[in-house]
Amino acid sequence: MSIVYASLNHPQRVALAAEVHSRPFLHLTAPESLTHLAVYLRNPGEADANHHVAFQHALLSDLCLHFGVTAPGMDAKHFFHDFGRFRLKWECHTEFASYTFAQSHDATLTTDEAFAAAPLRHVPQQWLLALQGKIMVAAHVVLERAPAHDAAAGMARLFEGKLLSSSRVLQGGEIWTDFVIQADGFSRFVVRDIDLRDLQGGRLVQRILEIETYRMMALLGLPHALQAGPVLNAIESDLATLTGAMVDAEHGGGNTSAGHAEDERILRKITGLAARIEKMSLENSYRFSASQAYFRLVKARIEELRETRVEGVPTIGEFMERRLAPAMDTCTSVAHRQKALAERIAHTNDLLRTRIGIVQEQQNRQILESMNARAAQQLRLQQAVEGLSVAAISYYMVGLFGYIGKALKAAGVPINPDVATGLMVPVFAAGVWFGLRRLHKSVHVS
Repeated sequence: MSIVYASLNHPQRVALAAEVHSRPFLHLTAPESLTHLAVYLRNPGEADANHHVAFQHALLSDLCLHFGVTAPGMDAKHFFHDFGRFRLKWECHTEFASYTFAQSHDATLTTDEAFAAAPLRHVPQQWLLALQGKIMVAAHVVLERAPAHDAAAGMARLFEGKLLSSSRVLQGGEIWTDFVIQADGFSRFVVRDIDLRDLQGGRLVQRILEIETYRMMALLGLPHALQAGPVLNAIESDLATLTGAMVDAEHGGGNTSAGHAEDERILRKITGLAARIEKMSLENSYRFSASQAYFRLVKARIEELRETRVEGVPTIGEFMERRLAPAMDTCTSVAHRQKALAERIAHTNDLLRTRIGIVQEQQNRQILESMNARAAQQLRLQQAVEGLSVAAISYYMVGLFGYIGKALKAAGVPINPDVATGLMVPVFAAGVWFGLRRLHKSVHVS
């Protein structure tokens, strides 16, 4: 019966149903230490995106091969395995792949010693060297048990940053960090299990790591925004100059040939500005949209923490609001500025094209009027020529008739050729004139 029902499934049903379970959190029980790496992929729109996904799978396969573990297939998006000395959770996202190494440690270790004994020490150095230039996030996390009365005194000595961020979360946990990359190249997080329920430790650590990862991915848009600022300033300045030139050309006689040539020159310049802003928008639009999406994820994960304040220390939400939100506002501002500038360029382009079109219509009207005048002149000339043609044809026909009359007189016919010729002049003229009129009518009808 189950086989029959399985045959009724949509081809994607099982895969889609499994998607919501595809990224489970690690089951962590304090004390634990973790190392989290986020390895950047190129933009999915780039031609070699598949190459970078294959590279990530090759990295995972090399790590598994080193420990004699079977690697997942090329279509896998997540992987978990217990390697004995550590546990690995791997996930492949749109723009990055994450490696989370976890291990339990002795409860007698201090927090400093737990950081020093991070599970990354079990990973071969040769494999780590392959990540050169690709790591976006590298973080150590220590999950430790702490009594409810412990005020986390001396926590500042664990971090190099001057400003710590902390909060009580999930009604039983506590987080400490400074969001600063320490001297060893890793950021640090201390998660204190005061009264967390079963499985909450893994969820809490995952949210913290996601906040850190999505924070860094969101900030990828900031360099694009900073680089775009001077370019937008230059384009706006050029547009203002060209708009001023349009006004000057209008006041200086835009209907003249010189004014028309100036308008065409300005139009070419504006078209160039439109191409520049379009190129910039294509280069930045994906990055800005991705940054906003990551920022929304950061805020969502912070809300899930349900933070309460640790006295005298800013919460993670407050830290992000002061440090991350302005960067995202900059990206949003530049994106809006790009769009508004593109619209202004398009509007200016339309105005100039309209003006050039009006000038061309006026020129065409003048050409048509000139053609009409020439046609009228040609008609009058044609009528004059036709009048001369009637006289000429009549003259030759009367002459021929005169020769006939003289011939008949010479043959003894009693006829006066001169009188007959004079009488036939109006007859021939009228006949020629009527003949030409009929010819004109037949030509017009056809």
